[in-house]
This record gives sequence, structure tokens and C-alpha cells, in this order.
Amino acid sequence: MPLSRPSRRTARPAPSLRRTRYAVPAGLCALALTVGPAPVALADDASPAPAATGSTVRLPVIPGSLGSGAVCTRPSPTTMTVVPWTHAVLGLSGARVYSRGAGVTVAVVDTGVATRTHGLEGRVEAVGAAAEDCVGHGSFVAGLIAAEYDGTGADFGGMAPDARVLAVRGTDARGLADAASVAVGIRAAAEARAGVVVVPLALSRGSKALSAAVRHAVARDCLVVAAAVPDATGDVTGASGATTRAAPAARYWPASDEGVLSVLDFGPDGSRPDGAPEPVRADLAAPGDKVVGTGPRGTGDFTGTGASFAAAHVAGAAALVRSRYPDLSAEETARRLTGTAYPADVPRLDTYASLTVVPHDAGTAAPRLAPTERVVLSLPADDPGPRRIAVAVGSVCLLTLLTAAAVRGVVRARRGRRDGAAQA
Repeated sequence: MPLSRPSRRTARPAPSLRRTRYAVPAGLCALALTVGPAPVALADDASPAPAATGSTVRLPVIPGSLGSGAVCTRPSPTTMTVVPWTHAVLGLSGARVYSRGAGVTVAVVDTGVATRTHGLEGRVEAVGAAAEDCVGHGSFVAGLIAAEYDGTGADFGGMAPDARVLAVRGTDARGLADAASVAVGIRAAAEARAGVVVVPLALSRGSKALSAAVRHAVARDCLVVAAAVPDATGDVTGASGATTRAAPAARYWPASDEGVLSVLDFGPDGSRPDGAPEPVRADLAAPGDKVVGTGPRGTGDFTGTGASFAAAHVAGAAALVRSRYPDLSAEETARRLTGTAYPADVPRLDTYASLTVVPHDAGTAAPRLAPTERVVLSLPADDPGPRRIAVAVGSVCLLTLLTAAAVRGVVRARRGRRDGAAQA
């Protein structure tokens, strides 16, 4: 006797098995589409510790100066393990494909730069007592410009990790500055033939000696970059906190001297803290709020807010440009940085464009293309690996789901025809 055909109901897989069969590729697709860096929320006065811990650890704030009797800035106990927001905004991953600042010396006229600053070992030369940095501000600025980390903490480094740093004192040992001390520092940097001279200090009064020092540096083809305003004080808050009435726009030096590239700051949301000092004018804007960097001692990280750190980022970008285009003068370098910036009330630094845009000005030394050549500019993602894998896995999973659905439809149609024929 022939075996009877099993009914359609008994031949169908059990419901739990049917769900599992399609749930596996669906789950893989969902996982693949969520692969990538997790967003990081920055606190108003600090930066977070690793997201995996589920807690926020506040980084110590790097001071601009020390009061009488205060001890030197101690090492930070916290190391960042996530890349700060400034890394993507500055486009460092793409920029370093074209330049890392090799062959350029950046003079930091500040509180000094400790020669053993984490990430700067072996690349700091100091003028006089500038090898000691009790305050830590100059070391922090130098790290933003040229630090290269060895895998400890977040491996983001500075703007130009192959550049060299010339430490020059523009303040006393406690971080207090005046026009005379800054003038001496700028002259020392010019005498050392630094390609870029950054002055993170902003003084409410200039002097003839300070203006003369700037002219001397410009005459020696040094690009002088300075903070457009002083760093915000401790009672200035972010846009979401209590507001402080801003003082009228004012001039600060040496940023107001002719030939100086004046730099203003902005934060992660594109704005500046309420009540922050305002300049009469500024040439460029760069990230300067909730900035993360190294200190003068130890391997821990600090945070800071102010135009001094924006000036550091522009100085680092200038080092990248002068390394890639060594025939450009200081004036041409400044013009390239401002001419390729994002349009805004104060143009915003575009590091990648400053290295890749082909200028129309025949006076610049950037390479030109033959008429038959084409230029395709692309900005590599900060970490393309996980995203590429996610796209590939997601595509395969989606194709698998579609194929499974089509096969299931064909099987159902055939079974329906067979069942209809059997009943007839």
C-alpha cells in the first residue's frame, strides 16, 4: 500500500523553528547596521572616560597660570580612551595622508614646554628656562600641535606629529605675562628660525617693543599665530548654563598686530561659551572648547577651553601646510589657511582643504595639474574599517533575507497547486 501524502499542516516546520530560521539572518543584519563608533556626549566642564564603564570621569582643567604659593600642576590621573570631538572636526585622518609636519619647527611662546611631555619625547628643544613648565599650559598647547602617542589612551595625537617644538618662555614661571616678556619670546623664536610661532597669550595692552618683535618675526618668514582673545575665566559658562554678560569687543595683542594670524575658538556645537571675551576681529576660528590634551607630567589627560587652544590647532595646520608646500612663504601659508576655510562670520579652519585644494593664484607654490589630469578629492573616514565591514555584512544579510523570502513564496505556491490538485 502506498504511503499516504502527509498533509500540508503536518509538513510545515514547527512555528519556533520557522521563526529561528529567519531570525538569525535578521539579527545579523541588525547587528551589522549598528556597527560603528558610538556617539560620545561631552559634559560641560569635562570629557568622559571610556563609554564601556557606563560612568563619566571628569578630566582636570589645565590652568593658564598659578597663584602665589600654588604647587606645580600635578599629573592627571585619567587617560582618555575615546577620540575627542576635535579630531573629526579638524579632519586629521584625511589630512595626515598628505602631511604630518615633517621638517617644520613650531615655536610655542607660553609657560614653557616640559621636554618629557607625553607624546613629545625627543622632539622638544627649549630656549633657556623654557624646558621647565610648572603651569602646564605650554605643554598642553604643544601636545595639541605635535604630540604622537604610543597607544596609551586615545591614539589621536596632535595636528602635526612629525613637527618639532621649540619651547620659548613668554611668561614668568607662574604663567603671568606682559608685553615685554611676550616680545622677548617672539624675538627668540624668530632668531631660531621657527617656521610657525604660536602665541596662545592675549594681552589687553600692546607695546612698541611687542609690535617690533612681530615685525622682526614676519621679516624672517615666521608665521605668527595668536589667540584673538584671552581664555574664558572660570565663571563663564556654556550656552546651556547660567549666562554671563559679555564685555564689549576689544583688541588684544599680539593678535591685533599687523602680520599676525588671529584665531578665535568654538565648541562642539559650533558656538562659544556665554560671556566669553569677544575680539574686534579675527582671521580664523578653530576648535577650542572642551579640548583634550596631555599635561607636562605623566600620561594622563587634561581639558581646557579658550582661544589659546584654537590657536594651537591653527599653528598645527600651518605646520602641515608648510611641510607639504615648503616653497610657500609665511604670508602665502596664512592666505592658504584663510582662503580654504569654511565660510562663516569668522571663517573656520578646514585642515584637509588647506592641504588639497589647488589654488588659482599663480603666485603660490602649490603643485598644478596638466590640462588632461583630473582631481578627485575624497576625505577618508576616521575609521573606515568597521563601517566597510558593516556595509558588506549588511548587504549579504539583506540579500539572504530577500532570497529566503522569494524561495518561501515559490514553495508555498507549489504546495498550494499540489494541494488543489489532490482535492480535485
